[in-house]
Amino acid sequence: MTFADRATAPRERERIRDTGDFGDALLDGLRAAPKTIPCKYFYDTAGSKLFEKISVLPEYYLTRTELSLLSRHADEIASLFGPDAEIVEFGAGASDKIRILLARLVRPHVYMPMDISAAYIKTIAGELEADYPDLLVNPIVADFSLTLPSTVFSHDVRRRVGFFPGSTIGNFTRDGAKQFLDGAARLLRGGGLLIGVDLVKDPAILHAAYNDAAGVTAAFNKNLLMRANREAGANFDLARFAHYAPYNPVEQRIEMYLMSTTAQRASVCGRWIAFADGEAVNTEYSYKYTLDGFQALAKSAGFIPRAVWCDADRLFSVHWLEAA
Repeated sequence: MTFADRATAPRERERIRDTGDFGDALLDGLRAAPKTIPCKYFYDTAGSKLFEKISVLPEYYLTRTELSLLSRHADEIASLFGPDAEIVEFGAGASDKIRILLARLVRPHVYMPMDISAAYIKTIAGELEADYPDLLVNPIVADFSLTLPSTVFSHDVRRRVGFFPGSTIGNFTRDGAKQFLDGAARLLRGGGLLIGVDLVKDPAILHAAYNDAAGVTAAFNKNLLMRANREAGANFDLARFAHYAPYNPVEQRIEMYLMSTTAQRASVCGRWIAFADGEAVNTEYSYKYTLDGFQALAKSAGFIPRAVWCDADRLFSVHWLEAA
């Protein structure tokens, strides 16, 4: 990999508004029927670290399979990105995946990781700056699930490409996924999007991935309640909630819940919220796609599917979508 000499380039980091008030969103969701907590709030510092542990669990095939695909096809992917690219990573997490690409890319113009967790993304950006001193890293604190903040991007970049790994697209509803891809196609016009997409498969494999034997996913789910206790003045008793994550074959999605194991009340932001015995709080959907189904969705948003890579067992896929 070769980088342009940017010793004098400013290391100014773009910042936009802090996205969302966790306490207000928590209260609104728990007052709704059925109750819900948006999954974007999983990723405070503690939640992000727990997810890193999930990613290396034996049952959780997604991360290792995607890493293998990126490593195996890195040269081909780099040729599709092209030289001097501005790279935008949506929902940036651990840097393992982007590092695979950085090792192959020619003179990347700038790397812009985007995520809602300010503390976590600053840490990731700092590590990359230390390891790639000639790479301009501009982290963006933003909620990409709401809107893509085009105002923070330069308008004179030669080529902008997006990177959206981890099948995070599955956390959107079908309509939400279409809305995100619509915005990404506009933002990346003239470039493209590299996106990881989990595939429809044996439900037993999916169940194991989201209900691991070590209980790390359960701890990740319950961290939402711990975060509420820390940040929203709540008094949840975690022992009175159970992690529950079934696969819905009709909707082709994992549905993750926190289920109250008894009738109880909890204080949230100074307000009492009642939970019935067995009442479930939805915390995440994770949609799965067929190859044809996802490519049809991408086309409807204005992308042109150009390449797709799958593992031998067809557990996971990585797509290159051209933004005409």
